Amino acid sequence: MKDTSISIIGGGNLGSSIASGLLASGIFSHQKIHITRRNLEKLQNLADQGAVTGNNNVWAVENADIVILAVKPFKLMEILQEISPALTKDKIIVSVVSGVGIQEIEEALPMQIPLFRAMPNTAISIKESMTCISSLNATKAQEEAVMNIFNQLGKVVKIGEEHMDAATVLGACGIAYALRFIRAASQGGIEIGFSAEVSQLIASQTVMGAAKLLLEQGKHPEEEIDKVTTPKGCTIAGLNEMEFQGFSSSLVRGILASYEKLQ
Repeated sequence: MKDTSISIIGGGNLGSSIASGLLASGIFSHQKIHITRRNLEKLQNLADQGAVTGNNNVWAVENADIVILAVKPFKLMEILQEISPALTKDKIIVSVVSGVGIQEIEEALPMQIPLFRAMPNTAISIKESMTCISSLNATKAQEEAVMNIFNQLGKVVKIGEEHMDAATVLGACGIAYALRFIRAASQGGIEIGFSAEVSQLIASQTVMGAAKLLLEQGKHPEEEIDKVTTPKGCTIAGLNEMEFQGFSSSLVRGILASYEKLQ
């Protein structure tokens, strides 16, 4: 992978997070990672880490094996038109743009080209993303190459294109949901006597530990919940009060509201 060149078109929050993760992974030579943005000052941190930064999208595509599109949805078609002259059939396009289907992207291109949609989340910058991927016109080897890139940056699952909006909500928006839980738990910790700093540390580490129990041991959440809910104990009292206040149902309804926003 060291000789593979990757250009990220769009150095916003997600594009920059992807670049940070790739730089930190060590699987690519730093000078093989390009990222573009109009305001180059905001890419200085990535330039300091060894990425090639610029604002010439056509040059970036010409010098890439894999092109990752990380622009705003309303800018995507304009960018595709701009870079079309630099596209060749041996290049791979990966879109991380939410709400724009892979078929719509294909129709905007001048030729049939290997296409992927990938929906990571911002934890990609620390190599802990959950990335969902779908593909079109790609060989098995090309699928493996793209999956391998994102596998270095967290967990990856291949899904059908029809599930990409759902993946956006559960995986990408899900970061915000998890952080809101941690924030709320931290506020509860302050109520019961901890400082804000200590409370956030306890809540954050507890959530990370809970997630690892499921990921590394393959357990069902209820199995782990049962281990800490003793008869007449404080855990079950807290859980029952949360459910009475609509904890689970409000989370499910929030996920549905986000999903419906994309339809």
